[in-house]
This record gives sequence, structure tokens and C-alpha cells, in this order.
Amino acid sequence: MKKLKPLMLAISAPSGAGKSTLCDKLVHDFSNIVYSISCTTRAPRGDEKDGEHYYFLSKKEFKSRIKKGEFLEYAKVHGNYYGTLEDTVLYTMEQGKHILLDIDVQGVEQIRNAIKGFDANHPIRKGFIDIFILPPSLEELEKRLRGRGTDAEDVIQKRLKNAKKEIEQARLYGYEIVNDDLELAYTELKNIIKNA
Repeated sequence: MKKLKPLMLAISAPSGAGKSTLCDKLVHDFSNIVYSISCTTRAPRGDEKDGEHYYFLSKKEFKSRIKKGEFLEYAKVHGNYYGTLEDTVLYTMEQGKHILLDIDVQGVEQIRNAIKGFDANHPIRKGFIDIFILPPSLEELEKRLRGRGTDAEDVIQKRLKNAKKEIEQARLYGYEIVNDDLELAYTELKNIIKNA
């Protein structure tokens, strides 16, 4: 098999489409695929360790790094900032590993805009692949969300409303995978990476 160039895999999906399951399988099965570690301004929870689960930054430091243009993407969620540093991604790729970002459509859009400004030979620009995981249908997605038994009705309705908006963005991605059958979807995902 040819030596793989390091990839930056940005994977999005509506809640309930099976993205986390597929991403976890990749990271578990391939030692050269690792999750990107994001920065956050929120306090560590439970056993979370700095540099392992997140890079914990003060709001001042986070904002300073935004000003310097060090983030490929960032967002403010429930009063805390979350973001992906260009350096983190580059460092991982320089180690010869693929870096995986489990990320929403807004984050991927920010990354696309950021890499437009990169030189054509920049490793992130050369290795960037965006993949959207689709449910077979909105009906199936609703069934999956209800099947979890974890969300209240208003949460389910909100997730379905968000899903419709996110699915409209799928066409902007380089690849779309319909997760109707987990093993088939996983094979498709592995093939995209192998053939990149």
C-alpha cells in the first residue's frame, strides 16, 4: 500500500447520524489516525487532563490567539470558547498521522475559509478532506433519536430542526456517506481515506 500523505479529516453530521460511532471505530482500528485536541476556556470536568482531552486556556489567552489568527476554527458555546489551533493540526500531520476533527458545519466552513489563504503546498490545504455523514432519512433519524431514550421531546424537535439545516450543507462537502448500514458506511469511510 502506498505511503499515505497525512490527512486532516473534518467529519460532520446531524445528531443521531452515527458520526461518533464511525469516528471512534477509525481511531480504534488505525494507530495513525488520532482525534484533534481542541482548546477551550471552560474548566476541566472530572478526570479531564490538559493536553489529553482539551487544552485549557484562559479567556484572555484564547482571545489573544484569535487576534493572532492562530485558530483554524473557533466558536463560543454556552459562554465558553472552543477552537482548533493550526499548530496542533500541523504538529500531528508532521508526525505522519492523520488528524480527525469531529466538527459541526460552521466549524468546517471556517476551516475551508482559513485554508483558502494557505499556500497550495501547505500540508493542511493538501491534506484537507471534508466528509458529511447522512442519515438514510429524517424519519430514520427521528427514530434513532427517540430510540436513545435520553432526550426530552423539545430537545428531539430542536435536534431534528438543526438536522434539516445541516443536511442542506452536505452538498458543500467533498464526500457524503449515507449511514444506513454501519459496516457499509465504515467501509466507505475507510476507502475515502485510503484513496486520498
